[in-house]
Amino acid sequence: MTSELTPQEAARGALRAGLPLTGDRHEGVAATANHIHSVIATLRELDFGDTPPAASYRAGQGSVDAAV
Repeated sequence: MTSELTPQEAARGALRAGLPLTGDRHEGVAATANHIHSVIATLRELDFGDTPPAASYRAGQGSVDAAV
C-alpha cells in the first residue's frame, strides 16, 4: 500500500502539471486525490470474472421478461 498524498505533495504535483494552487486549496486537493486513489484501489480488487467488456453490450436487444 502506498502512503497518502500530503498537501505539500499535492501542491508540488499540481505545480509540475502547470496548475499552481493557492495555499488554501492544498488540503482539499490532497484529500480528493487520496479519495480517488482509494476508489481505484477498491476497483482493482474486484473480480469481474467472465464479464464481457462494455463494447459488447447492445442496448435494446434481448428478451424482455417483465410483467406490467
